[in-house]
Amino acid sequence: MIFDERACALGEGPLWHPLRQELFWFDILGKALYSSTKTWQFSEHVSAAGWMSETQLLIASETALFTFDLETDVRENVTELEADLPDNRSNDGRADPWGGFWIGTMGKKAQPKAGSIYRLFEGRLHRLFTDITISNAICFAPDKSCAYFTDTATKQIMRVPLDDAGWPNGAPAVHLDLTAQGLNPDGAVTDTNGNLWVAQWGASRVAVYDPTGDFIEAHEFSASQVSCPALSDQGLFATSAAVDVTETDGGKTFFKPLNVSPQLEHQVKV
Repeated sequence: MIFDERACALGEGPLWHPLRQELFWFDILGKALYSSTKTWQFSEHVSAAGWMSETQLLIASETALFTFDLETDVRENVTELEADLPDNRSNDGRADPWGGFWIGTMGKKAQPKAGSIYRLFEGRLHRLFTDITISNAICFAPDKSCAYFTDTATKQIMRVPLDDAGWPNGAPAVHLDLTAQGLNPDGAVTDTNGNLWVAQWGASRVAVYDPTGDFIEAHEFSASQVSCPALSDQGLFATSAAVDVTETDGGKTFFKPLNVSPQLEHQVKV
């Protein structure tokens, strides 16, 4: 079913806020943040967020990570994010179990290997991985053992072990290779069972894989460019994109009632 009829050029970053019991999401190309009742317009691309309190989000834009108050609209920059690279913007991001925030960047025209993945932790921004073309699928195992991410252009989801403070503790390895199926991994989340829910751009679906990478099931939607899932105790949300397609439901945000065990989004601590 359609959760929200507003068509996003590039819907992304759905965040189910556990305190507000409310969904937030972005239209990256439209430079906007949405909830079911409100739209916030920005002067630059915005793409992903984590929750800090009932009223404050940490938002990733094309030039910065900043706090944003949902009631007063007050913005306060935390740190610059590739502000010296005007051809780049933020893309996928998510809070980690230690209160940090991982954020990926990419070229605005998906220039090969122009992006990186960073971690904001205790007020400092650290670059973790480089040579990323389209950063996506940033999420974390519920036991804190590893992080997942993808460069969508490779069609592979990577798994990297984490230490007790949430830092990469070894080289990333291929967790899920979708090359043979021709599938494009986009945004992803995990549930409390460690299953990976992956939006697959161009395939009209969110696919679910168990912790070993075996396919479980897929949930279909009436838009080809499904971009990112979010889970609540009510079911599955999914954003999509209208750019480059003429579909009736392209760019809309979807919801499917399911009996799921969502991993709640972690709180960001700046």
